[in-house]
Amino acid sequence: MTTSVSFASASDTREQKPGLQELGPGAYGYISDFDPNCGFVVGGDHVVLIDTRPTPRMARDFLAAIRTVTDKPIRTIVLTHYHAVRVMGASAFAEVRDIVASSGTLYWIRTRGQADFDSEVGRFPRLFAGVEEIPGLTMPTKVFDREMTLPLGGGRELRLMSLGRGHSGGDAVAWLPDCGVLFSGDVVENRCGVYAGDAYIGDWAGTLDAVAALKPRVLVPGRGAVLQDEAACAEAIGLTKAFLSTLLESVKAGIAAGETLKGCFARAEAAMTPRFGDWPVFQHVLPFDVSRAYDELRGVEHPVVWTAERDRELWQVLRGE
Repeated sequence: MTTSVSFASASDTREQKPGLQELGPGAYGYISDFDPNCGFVVGGDHVVLIDTRPTPRMARDFLAAIRTVTDKPIRTIVLTHYHAVRVMGASAFAEVRDIVASSGTLYWIRTRGQADFDSEVGRFPRLFAGVEEIPGLTMPTKVFDREMTLPLGGGRELRLMSLGRGHSGGDAVAWLPDCGVLFSGDVVENRCGVYAGDAYIGDWAGTLDAVAALKPRVLVPGRGAVLQDEAACAEAIGLTKAFLSTLLESVKAGIAAGETLKGCFARAEAAMTPRFGDWPVFQHVLPFDVSRAYDELRGVEHPVVWTAERDRELWQVLRGE
């Protein structure tokens, strides 16, 4: 049965006011109700950002919040992965010298960065107010394959690790081993819809296992509240896995039954709504998630590039709008 749901997040007009949250020594999250989270780490003589905001306009609010904590120069931006809602605010930070990302993320930008930007502006109109200020794609200046260590001074370090494919082909986490604080990007969500439209869903569970092996004591998820102890972190990782496994199992059953994409969507929606349907952005992500699961289970290894036009076509097929 087709439900009447407005396109993606078009009906989401409620402004969210992110707040600073201290996570550990010199580590802070900039946390929304369910918009993408970001954060920063204050080193001995500089600041490292973990992701930015969707636009320079929103990033200026982030900068103002940082300045309530420290006046040290912001020298580095770390990209946990590349989706426009996380990275297009980078130009607001004039003192930045380096933008660091995984090699998988650099490849992602080169092959689909502009299409993703155009797509996400259409999906998230509230988050892209002020889009005209964005000067262009946010490009890394330093790239790593599996791991990079950023010295913070005083013997502290921030470790960037690419633990495997999952939410995208270039996911990285930022880990403060001395205090157990982890910025997971969208590899882990906390009771928010898990976006898998650009994912390697079959690989994602293994990547989550690698995250769990770090045994974080504080975890900043891609969306949702900060997890504050080891048990809560493990639970959020497990719930993200459960969301993805339910998605895959329901679509796999639909394919086995000879159902079309629309039939698989109906089956997945019925299977997932009782447990996950009240999570923020669930209705937004599900069509894109099912489409990717349907492709992956039929042998399409790499996610097909989303464009603004393809977004609308999928929504019409699955939602009838």
